[in-house]
Amino acid sequence: MKILHPAGWPRPKGYSNGIVATGRLVFVAGQVGWTAAEKFVAKDFPGQFRQALENVLAVLAEAGAGPEHIVRMTWFLTDKQEYLDSLAEVGAIYRELMGRRFPTMSVVEVSALIEDQAKIEIETTAVLPPETIGEGS
Repeated sequence: MKILHPAGWPRPKGYSNGIVATGRLVFVAGQVGWTAAEKFVAKDFPGQFRQALENVLAVLAEAGAGPEHIVRMTWFLTDKQEYLDSLAEVGAIYRELMGRRFPTMSVVEVSALIEDQAKIEIETTAVLPPETIGEGS
C-alpha cells in the first residue's frame, strides 16, 4: 500500500489524499452505531461513532482484515455541527480503534439515514495483501 501525496500539497489532517494498493478487496456496507442486536445504546454522536467503527472492524475481522487494511471510508452524518462539536472525542476514539492509519476519506452531511436513531453511517473498503488470497471466510 502506498500513500499518494502530490508535491507541494499541504499534508491532510486525519486522512490521505490517495492510496494505491494491490490485493484482495473487502467491501463493508454502511455500519450505523447500533449493537449486534440492532439496538442503539448510545444516543450521542461520539458513542454512535464508536459503535459504528467497532462494527466496521468486526466485519473486516471476518475477512482477516484490520484497520491497517482500510483504504477508503465514507462517513454519512445527520448533523455536521454535532460532528464538529465532538471532534476531540471522535479523534480520541478514532486513534484508539484505528491507530495512526489514515485512509482516503469523505465526510458527507445527509438529511437522514434509514435508521431513524442513527447519527452516523460508515462505509469502508479495505485491501488485503496478495499473499492473503484464499484466507478468511
